Amino acid sequence: MELQSYLANKFKAYVDVNVDHMADGRVLPRSIVWEDGRRYAVDRIIDIRPAVSLKAGGCGLRYTIRVGEKETCMYLEEDHGVSRWFMERKTPAASSAADAGA
Repeated sequence: MELQSYLANKFKAYVDVNVDHMADGRVLPRSIVWEDGRRYAVDRIIDIRPAVSLKAGGCGLRYTIRVGEKETCMYLEEDHGVSRWFMERKTPAASSAADAGA
């Protein structure tokens, strides 16, 4: 595995997202389930645009959202017909034996 993608993915957190699919084709996130199981309501969608996550690696539609008093971003990426949501971790994920190739 190349070093840049290994480090970049340490900041990428795939999350479960509850969404509304609108008749006009828009996909609107309503809540996020973080890795530890905590659920956060999306209070407001501020912006939706194609973008790249420089911190976590990956690209797709970047949703700038408000959760409580915080503004953050989430991404909807597509790869070979599969759509997945991810967010950037503030700190890298802890290393595991599997990451080290053990």
